Amino acid sequence: MFKKILIANRGEIAIRIMRACRELGIQTVAVYSAADAHAQHVQFADEAILLGDAAPKESYLNVDKLIRAALDSKADAIHPGYGFLSENASFAAAVDSAHLTFIGPSADSIRAMGDKAESKILMKKAGVPTVPGFEGLETFDEFKNAASEIGYPVLVKAAAGGGGKGMRVVNSEAELKEAIETARREALNSFGDEHLLIEKYLAEAHHIEIQVFGDKHGNLVHLFERECSVQRRHQKIIEESPSPLLTPELREQMGQAAIAAARAVNYHNAGTVEFIFDPKTSQYYFLEMNTRLQVEHPVTEAVTGLDLVHWQIRIAAGEKFPFAQSDIHQHGHAIECRVYAEDPFTGFLPSTGKLLQFIEPHGPGIRVDSGFATGDDVTHFYDPLLAKLIVRAENRTVAIQRMQTALQDFIVHGVVTNIDFMRAVLETDDFKQGIISTRWVEKTLESNSGLLDSQQQVPALHSLIAAALADVVFISGRAQPAVSNETDPFNPWKQTGNYRN
Repeated sequence: MFKKILIANRGEIAIRIMRACRELGIQTVAVYSAADAHAQHVQFADEAILLGDAAPKESYLNVDKLIRAALDSKADAIHPGYGFLSENASFAAAVDSAHLTFIGPSADSIRAMGDKAESKILMKKAGVPTVPGFEGLETFDEFKNAASEIGYPVLVKAAAGGGGKGMRVVNSEAELKEAIETARREALNSFGDEHLLIEKYLAEAHHIEIQVFGDKHGNLVHLFERECSVQRRHQKIIEESPSPLLTPELREQMGQAAIAAARAVNYHNAGTVEFIFDPKTSQYYFLEMNTRLQVEHPVTEAVTGLDLVHWQIRIAAGEKFPFAQSDIHQHGHAIECRVYAEDPFTGFLPSTGKLLQFIEPHGPGIRVDSGFATGDDVTHFYDPLLAKLIVRAENRTVAIQRMQTALQDFIVHGVVTNIDFMRAVLETDDFKQGIISTRWVEKTLESNSGLLDSQQQVPALHSLIAAALADVVFISGRAQPAVSNETDPFNPWKQTGNYRN
């Protein structure tokens, strides 16, 4: 087993990995930028190393600095978390070249699944259903002919990317040229690769993903599904497991398809095979494979009882995964809500500032993975994810009720969050019936259905009372008692006379 691991990430996922390391008796090394000098993950680690300025390319994305930090701290391995460099084959190869262990799949597996066009070809060979489409297109005429053959609407997306970047929905030929140009620019800026593919766009589809896990000894299983259809701009907001749509037969079919996809690239460690699911036909199609730990992994942990980060580390250290497929079961229902510092009333623009209060909910069946605390600064440099709120209950109805209560008890002052927005989504009949598609949020907001109207646009009465009675103010990042200025000649509380406030 490893003695020391460097975590090449920040925020809640860095702390999540550090907790797992503590439980396994492994020391941890945090890395941080100048903007994160006082961040929670820096304080939580056994040691911390400054990488550079706030810009990601000077800190968290600087491969040479990360490798040097690992070697200088005498770490045995590097865990990339998710995002940043977790799906970068060159980074995984650089870690191996430095005689360190990359906690994740091999560079070859990452490379095979990193190119969306190449991965679709691989999946077709492996017998995994794929969305009708075309890869390797270059000219506008080629795209035009492909779109005409598939039939509009179509989806143009980056071959090397994910997360909604370099992706455009095209409803007619008149929109095609501009969509291609825009997607190419975005793909080049985000992934350094402007190549695109085109495929059929399923407007009312659901996003269902299958967690897979494999070791270096040839064992490979699936850990069931997560429903991830509540999205805005192709970014997930709410995830749950099990999916309310799947029958046991479909669940097993999709699980076996995910295993076939992973086996096609000799996969080991944690990974997620993502599918688009058409509820009208009960057909599912391979979308992509995320060759890393997912943001929403806690819902799988909640229903299976397995600690995915523990097993990531143990498998990377060479252990066998001891469970056969028949040993793994789903128990109860779990939901995750991503709490972002963003304003739903301004198109979900990020919100920055100091967290004057950050009070997490507690109680049976409630888990919070966060990287912030009261007094921390939320900056514009990084992703605005504040925390992941996870609940588990014996069934979906109780899980929804528990999540509503937990969201209501989650207190964040100092920045705007999406908490009330998620509460409004959970209240809708569509969510309760499990029929929300990936386009539901945008369509609902565009239709002025009142989804935002149910949220408080002015501070709630209890917030105003709390502000009026607050007995501390934040000065230079330190909490100090608020005292009246005895020497101020204009202090109204020191004035004499008949006037009263």
